[in-house]
Amino acid sequence: MIVRVGRRNLADRPLRHRHFQFQVVLPPGETTVEVTTVSRTGRRSSGTVQHVLAASAPRPQPHTSRSDPLLTREIRKLAQSFGSTCAIYVENLATGDGAAWNARATFPAASTLKLAIAVTALARTEGTPPAGSTLDRLLRQMLTYSDNTAANATERYFGGSTTRGSALVNSMMRSIGLVDTEMYGGYSLNSFDDPPRTLAGPIPLRVDSQPSWGYGKKTSAYDLAALLRAVWLAGDGKGPLRTAQPGFSPADARYLLYLLAHVRDPGKLDREVGRLPGVRVLHKAGWINDTRHDNGIVLWRGGSVVVTVMTYRAAGVGVSSDVLAGRVAAVALQRFRG
Repeated sequence: MIVRVGRRNLADRPLRHRHFQFQVVLPPGETTVEVTTVSRTGRRSSGTVQHVLAASAPRPQPHTSRSDPLLTREIRKLAQSFGSTCAIYVENLATGDGAAWNARATFPAASTLKLAIAVTALARTEGTPPAGSTLDRLLRQMLTYSDNTAANATERYFGGSTTRGSALVNSMMRSIGLVDTEMYGGYSLNSFDDPPRTLAGPIPLRVDSQPSWGYGKKTSAYDLAALLRAVWLAGDGKGPLRTAQPGFSPADARYLLYLLAHVRDPGKLDREVGRLPGVRVLHKAGWINDTRHDNGIVLWRGGSVVVTVMTYRAAGVGVSSDVLAGRVAAVALQRFRG
């Protein structure tokens, strides 16, 4: 078997059994991979896999969370300097080390729950959506451009209605132990939601400051981070989603992570780290007038960290929320990459 990217051979090895598997190290970025088999008689057969994105991170492994004292100190400083209510959750996906602030407080969810809609849709449909299919087009519009019409259509696709679809989203979240989230029906088509653009115990999960905002779609920094971590683990056939949602396959998870790597909403978690060579941010943000959040995975060669930042200000949020998200991601990357 020969595996190539462009003119470069990544593998060229003999195989003597009917079933086999091996790994190759892909170059950073998005590539096209060509796989060729050669029989004993010299007969060749080739196939091409397009749009392969190399994560450059260790294989996903479940870990027990542990509070990192140095990171906790930095996260506390950033949260207290924000000047309004915020919530932060950071966890190194390779070790479980991390930090949190106000991680169980519930905020208006805005478009962050479109990730949960996508997970539910993929778990309840057979196979990964073929390119150009109805579900593929809906998910790309919903995640890449954060389109509300596509989000409602996706809920109807797997639930028959936005009410039933939201109930199934809530059920999926509960099935993996996430109880701070309420989908609360479909998205308003008249809103301005998401226009494109040392020894320690576990990471502390508590409410330090609960914003008073009424009712509607809600979630917490912990729920958002835990859902994204579950998607990451499911990409290698591990974690709570693979157990609780057997219809959500490793291929589904990798498909979803690929879409998150192409979200067109810059200047948030990627505000600082996105300019660094070898760093990639997979994320889904959400905002309305008084709320702005971002939830993502920061990847670099040899590591990965989930970072969730939520902010609320009754008088209205602005670019300071994005600056906070960018600083949290930068501090986390500096701590874990060095």
